Amino acid sequence: MASRNTGIDKVMIRDLAEILNETDLTDIEIEQGDLRIRVSRQITMQAAAPQAVYAQAPAAVPVAAAVPVEAAKPAGDPSKNAIPSPMVGTAYLSPAPGARAFIEVGSKVKEGQTLMIIEAMKTMNQIPSPRAGTVTAILIEDSQPVEYGELLVVIE
Repeated sequence: MASRNTGIDKVMIRDLAEILNETDLTDIEIEQGDLRIRVSRQITMQAAAPQAVYAQAPAAVPVAAAVPVEAAKPAGDPSKNAIPSPMVGTAYLSPAPGARAFIEVGSKVKEGQTLMIIEAMKTMNQIPSPRAGTVTAILIEDSQPVEYGELLVVIE
């Protein structure tokens, strides 16, 4: 019978925590043999989103109740002031189905303010504004799948 290593590798945990900080992820998990380590962090933002709501039934939002996205397009090059998606997932513009959207075209935002939530692998990731400014365009729709690097919002 093989002996089981029950010691905790603190160096590995610190390395994983450092990877979280460097990559701006919310959690990371590794598995080696019968040892599994998961490190996660809580990101506090201005608006808290109930995480269980989307995980239970994200498709339960009727189309008529979806938050309308204004079709305003920025003048000039939208990628100049656009915020790209930091991950692949499903973007939600409000904290819960039927709730008011985090932002609208014309909204003034502060640095760090939640712009939207991207669900990736059943984890709700709040997407903070990298700078203060005015939202001039929302380039996606509520509940839309997004790709890494896809432009989400333009903040002037």
